[in-house]
Amino acid sequence: MDSGPRRSRRDRAAGAETTQQSPQAPPYAQSSFGQSPFTPAQQQQPPTGQPGQPPLSGPTPPAGQSAQSPDSGQPTQAQQSRVGWSPYDEGRRSRAPLWFAIGGVLLLGLLGGGLAMMWNAGSPSTAEAGAPTRTSAPLPSAPPGKYGFAADRKTDPDPITVKEIFGSAKKFTVSGRGYEMTVTSKDKKCTDGALGDKLQKALKSGKCTQFLRASFRDKAGKVIGTIGVANLKTSGTATKVAKVGDASNYVKPLAGKDSVTKMLGSGSGGAKISTHGHYAIMVWFQNKDGSKPDKKGSKRIFEAIKDLTDATVFKALDSRSMTGSALS
Repeated sequence: MDSGPRRSRRDRAAGAETTQQSPQAPPYAQSSFGQSPFTPAQQQQPPTGQPGQPPLSGPTPPAGQSAQSPDSGQPTQAQQSRVGWSPYDEGRRSRAPLWFAIGGVLLLGLLGGGLAMMWNAGSPSTAEAGAPTRTSAPLPSAPPGKYGFAADRKTDPDPITVKEIFGSAKKFTVSGRGYEMTVTSKDKKCTDGALGDKLQKALKSGKCTQFLRASFRDKAGKVIGTIGVANLKTSGTATKVAKVGDASNYVKPLAGKDSVTKMLGSGSGGAKISTHGHYAIMVWFQNKDGSKPDKKGSKRIFEAIKDLTDATVFKALDSRSMTGSALS
């Protein structure tokens, strides 16, 4: 028998109606931590306020009343549980994945645009860096033939100089053998530097415009000689000059002022004329004392001739053959 206060029929009827409209949700303490109200897509249903859902946050309206907005008097939306989120929830937290997705798309777009700008900006530099840079004018192609530009005065028009042909060093070494240049000469007329009628005539016929000479001695002062270079019109005229060379037609020895090369032209010696394009190279070498060289002495004289012409005359003329200009 109920010992509590008695209620009227109207009170009991109102209580029964309230119970039907607002079923009691299970207490929040029964939901274990970490469990999310999110369910698989094929099973998930929009929240209905049925039992089993987490309790809504915020105050519970009194029995018999619906939750309403304080301004409009309309029912308010259910607030999201703090345990997790559902894609079917309509509260503020349910929009977070959408904002994250939009932000990720924007971030990827910005990164892609930045990489494209960097690529476009770097492309010209890469192409420019890969292109070869010309630091000087290309060398002209040498004419065909053994002597290139030096085959003819037309392709090798620059005058030769004493410094170019013989160099500026007074003392130098070739293959460990020491030499010294004691005197040079630039003859006004080609015939002034040549001995023999045939040679002088060939120089004139070959349109000789220059005749340079220089005299040398070896370090021991035993071998002395003179080298002469004639500038002729063509390779053909230079060959004609070389053909007339003999014991009577050769370069005139150029005596120096020193005690060794001042003996040049006295006594017995050897002479030879060779060519390099339109140039005729003439040599006269001898022993200092003017004696006739023996086999050993002849070998040493020919060795000195090769050392000196390779280090001076032919070095300069080889450059002219390749470039058509003076050796710098």
